[in-house]
Formats: sequence, C-alpha cells, structure tokens
Amino acid sequence: MSIKIGIVGYGNLGRGVECAIAKNPDMELGAVFTRRDPASISIKTEGVKVYSYNEIKDFKGKLDVLIICGGSATDLPKITPELAKDFNVIDSFDTHAKVPEHFANVDAAAKAGGNVAIISCGWDPGMFSLNRLYANCILPDGKDYTFWGKGVSQGHSDAIRRIEGVVDARQYTIPVEAALEAVRSGSNPELSTREKHTRECFVVAEEGADKARIEKEIKEMPNYFADYDTTVHFITKEELDRDHAGIPHGGFVIRTGQTGWNNEHKHTIEYSLKLDSNPEFTTGVLAACARAAVKMNKDGQTGCKSMFDVPPAALSHYDGDYLRAHML
Repeated sequence: MSIKIGIVGYGNLGRGVECAIAKNPDMELGAVFTRRDPASISIKTEGVKVYSYNEIKDFKGKLDVLIICGGSATDLPKITPELAKDFNVIDSFDTHAKVPEHFANVDAAAKAGGNVAIISCGWDPGMFSLNRLYANCILPDGKDYTFWGKGVSQGHSDAIRRIEGVVDARQYTIPVEAALEAVRSGSNPELSTREKHTRECFVVAEEGADKARIEKEIKEMPNYFADYDTTVHFITKEELDRDHAGIPHGGFVIRTGQTGWNNEHKHTIEYSLKLDSNPEFTTGVLAACARAAVKMNKDGQTGCKSMFDVPPAALSHYDGDYLRAHML
C-alpha cells in the first residue's frame, strides 16, 4: 500500500514532513498546499507541485491523508475541523488546556465526513502523553512529573510571532534543575508550574515598535507564559539568525511510585528525549500517525482520535508477523 499524503503549510514542520515521507517506504508526497504564492515555494521532491490552499478541496478523493502543519494558536483550531470534513487529517495541536475543545470540534467534522482525524501528534502532546498513560497504568499509586527542555518551543515561538510588532522570535523552555533532581531523588515534591520551568524569549521587534507593550503581552499570555517566570530579550534579526537558528528540544516524563502491601518498594519510570531538531522529530510522529489514520479509516473508523486511541501496530509499516518476531 502506498499512502498518498498532502502537506498543508510549508514552514519548519512542512519541510520536516517532506523529509519524513521520503524515509517511509509506503508513503509518497502527493501535493503541498500553501497560503503563500505557490510560485515562491521550492520543495525537494521532484515531480510534486505546490498549490494554493484555495485549491485543496479539488483534491478530495485524490489524497489519502493531509498532514496539517500550522500553529496551535490560530491556525489549527480553524483549519483542522475545516479539512476533516473532506479528508483524513493529522495535526500537532499542542495547547494542552484546549485539547478537549479542539477534539470535540474536529470529531464532529470528521464524523460528518466519514474521515479519521488524529490530533495532538508529536512528542508532547504525543509520545510523552503515551508514556504518562503507560506509567500511570503500571504504577497506579504514584506521581507524575513532566519537564520540557532546554529547547525551542515551536508553538510558544509562533504565539510570540503573532503579537503585533514582532518580526521573529524564539522561545526556550528551561527545566529548573533543582526541581528535576528533587523528583529523581524519590522525594515526591509538590511543584507548581512556576517551580518546574522558566521561559526565555528572544524577540526581534519592528523598528519603532512598543517593546514594553510586547513584553507585557508575552508575559501575560494565558496558556503560554502567564504561569511562568519569563525573561524577554530584544535582539536584532542578525543576532537571532546567528545565535538561535537551530530548533533543539527534549525533556523528561517521570513517574515515581510504590508497590507492595505496605508500599515497601519504590520505583521510578523515566522516559527522555534529546532532540537535535524539534520539528523533524515531531514530523516523524506525524508521518507515523498519518499511516495509522489511513489504516483505521479503511477499517471503518471515523471521528477524531488522539494517540491514546491508536493501536501501536497501526503506526508501523511492518505487518504483525514481523512485529511479533522482531520487536515483541
């Protein structure tokens, strides 16, 4: 089976998806869609065209699945349900507090169109979510901790770029080392959001922009910065390009728990990621979920799913015999 995929948006995520498709033997890139001038976009896959986003509905029935590469702040809440009516879709929506609302909107659209949508695919939400769930099931008497970074958050950086007067920005999420060590010690500390992470922002402002207003909007932004100690640095575009061109990230999911009749045995489960490229790792997850969406839809499923709802084998291009022989 060759899965024909459409990429919606061709920024960091879109370019990463294109690379991921090339590494999967059962996938092919069918089209790229952009809100920019298609003639201004140059992709690496030979023989594949770039189309205007306005042409996307013409491809209904011609593509197996769309991977939507937009920002969680404003793009995905609108575009994912809009496209789920006509296509199987995948997105990387990462505003944790708004996942239930986004899920409900996409679920209604996907069911109406008879399609499968898998939302919030990536590493958090995504792979970290799965590890939190597995650890909770294994150690029901325990406590969860998640630390992100140090690394560039694409969603938070995008949210800053949406502020009036901002030309470009990078936001680093940084774990508080003392908090991380306290968790690993098994002391089960009670940690507030602010005690676990800090946020550091490097912002290029338009000439003449009100920097005090921009800084205030960043620090008071709900769901992104309001609950954290946040530092904002205003720098030049040249400094941003020179010192902050990469997009590394990573983090840790830790669950500490106890077993035994009198809780005499202590356990720690830790899953960690160290990513040289946040978007390219994320798009590896997106591509695997695209495969799963197509398989699940062919099995008669419809509606919105999260990675909790995806059978692990559906993510793989190997069949069950191979998986049992080599990975079980």
